[in-house]
Order: sequence, then structure tokens, then C-alpha cells
Amino acid sequence: MAKTDSCPICGKPATPAQKPFCSQGCRDRDLLQWLGEGYRIPAGPAERDEADSVPDGLDSRRDPD
Repeated sequence: MAKTDSCPICGKPATPAQKPFCSQGCRDRDLLQWLGEGYRIPAGPAERDEADSVPDGLDSRRDPD
């Protein structure tokens, strides 16, 4: 049984020049999905570490007038 490579975007046969896609259009559509965060995995809010919080220091003080 031979494995057929098909485009993950539209399902047409993949071309050697654009593999695993069938055309530059499908290749570009896939890139736009990545850039537009279309392939992100939903997750809950991240837990905050003490290292992530800004301690009271020079950044949090204001100069007295």
C-alpha cells in the first residue's frame, strides 16, 4: 500500500516543490495561521511566580517634589 501525500490545508496531492502543500497559496495560508495564532492551544491562566512579580523598589517609587 503506497502512502499518498496530501495537502494539510485543502487535501489535494502535494507537489514536490511545495511539499507538504499543493501550492504556494496553501503554504501561505498555513503561514498566516501560524502568524495569526490560529494554531494556538487553549489553556487556563498561568500561575504567577514570586520571581515574576516586581518587588517594591526603584521602579515603584516616585520622586518627591
